Amino acid sequence: MEIKDRILLTAVELFMRNGIRSVSMDDIAAQLGMSKKTLYKWFDNKDQIVLATMQQHLCKEESDCEMVFAAGANALEESYNLMQWHKTMLSGINPSIFHELQKYYPEAWALFEQHKNTFILRKIIENLRRGIEEGLFRPDLDVEVLARLKLAEIELMFDARVFPTRQFELQRLHTVTVEHFLYGICTLKGHRLINEYRQLTEAE
Repeated sequence: MEIKDRILLTAVELFMRNGIRSVSMDDIAAQLGMSKKTLYKWFDNKDQIVLATMQQHLCKEESDCEMVFAAGANALEESYNLMQWHKTMLSGINPSIFHELQKYYPEAWALFEQHKNTFILRKIIENLRRGIEEGLFRPDLDVEVLARLKLAEIELMFDARVFPTRQFELQRLHTVTVEHFLYGICTLKGHRLINEYRQLTEAE
């Protein structure tokens, strides 16, 4: 693995576990077992590392997300596969990361916003339209409105004013918001399928 990739991999692990603000260039160098001088040969400051890790993370997330969607036999299975994948991913994320990105790292936050408003929005719309075609989602849905509502729900999970992090873990919030959304858009056929998926999920 190239030195630059090792730096980014280590930085992501530290950011995910401890939050971004609490991790210093000293911490990253120490974790890698290298001198700060070597670290600064690759990155001028922590802002550059944060931006580079965000670029790398979003690229991987898009690739993983496409694979998860491709494995779904129908729109609901897509949603449940994605929910399970997200739960695994969220289990290792410090909830403060999103607030810190928004407040202190505007370039990295702008990348995330672009990803959310293009890739994520497109995948939500595709899933809604597929569900309608399959008779699993109600045919009268306003797809454009509901897709943006779903985006807003994702953001809301990370709002500590609404869901204090000590009281609400991200995995719990994600499961509740996804299933609440799905129950609201499904036909009776879809509801029956949700109940099947819930039993399978709970059995795991």
